[in-house]
Amino acid sequence: MLTRRLALGLMAAPLIARPALAAWPDRPIRLLHGFAPGGTADILARLIGTPIGESLGQSVVIESRPGAGGNIASAALARSPADGHTIGLLTGGHAVSAAFAQGLTFDPVNDFDFVSMVVRYAFVIVVRADSPARDLAGLVAMAKAQPGRITFGSAGVGSTHHLVGEMLNAAAGIQMQHVPYRGDAAGTTALLGGEVSAMVTTSVGVLPHVRAGTVRCLAVSAATRSKLLPDVPTVAEAANLPGFEAPTWAGIAAPKGLPEPVALRLHQVVATVINEPAMRRRLDDLVDGEVDAGRPGDMRPFVAAEIARWRSVIQRQGIQMQ
Repeated sequence: MLTRRLALGLMAAPLIARPALAAWPDRPIRLLHGFAPGGTADILARLIGTPIGESLGQSVVIESRPGAGGNIASAALARSPADGHTIGLLTGGHAVSAAFAQGLTFDPVNDFDFVSMVVRYAFVIVVRADSPARDLAGLVAMAKAQPGRITFGSAGVGSTHHLVGEMLNAAAGIQMQHVPYRGDAAGTTALLGGEVSAMVTTSVGVLPHVRAGTVRCLAVSAATRSKLLPDVPTVAEAANLPGFEAPTWAGIAAPKGLPEPVALRLHQVVATVINEPAMRRRLDDLVDGEVDAGRPGDMRPFVAAEIARWRSVIQRQGIQMQ
């Protein structure tokens, strides 16, 4: 009799589980990110969070947990229940932090289920309008003629911006000296003040200065040109460096163990939300990049490849976190 009851219980278990899964989400969803309120990640999370919640019939609560290059939020996400009620917006900084591999309390690939890409976008290499470097080839020539004396600013040591500059150093065989700042705005101010020779930043952030004629864009770090700056060549074009490509990205992830039906539904909702025409325009204005959810399963190998790519740059250039 006990064996018969146990068998009946096991047969009934899937029937008990299905209504709970079908009810997801049955309460508000937390969307974590690892950067300060008002930054690109925060704006992006809030921009897509509301329509995602509307599509799922629950509110999406944005939680900013800044610090450690996004690792505080990533660690919290990895420790959360894998029930679909806590998700995270990961960015290119996740791969960069993983590449440094210092003090991580989580596995940057295996502790997550990667649900959907959202955007990919590039950086721009800019100089002051009065710089003698009229194009990227000119900046490279200056750096070759003066090893270690030409400087480039970034949003901080170990930022993706920093590593893009180091990737250019490696690819072009030059030694521009890195000067870190606390964010893009501070770096751009330093550039305008003549503290650095060049700056690696985002096109959206620097666009007002380009339009004002105080800053000149030399190149974009993606494989294709910017929508907002179509006349600016790619690094590959401008410096004759075939294959050079260094974009950043943002996507949705969850703790490892997310039920597959939940992951598939969430991917579908994200794809629908970001492909709505008005939303695509707003995302274009925010990041000036490629808006694409990709296919389910695309994000995991992409993140792993990004970690490997940045680890190679870090090791080749001997970069140390400070």
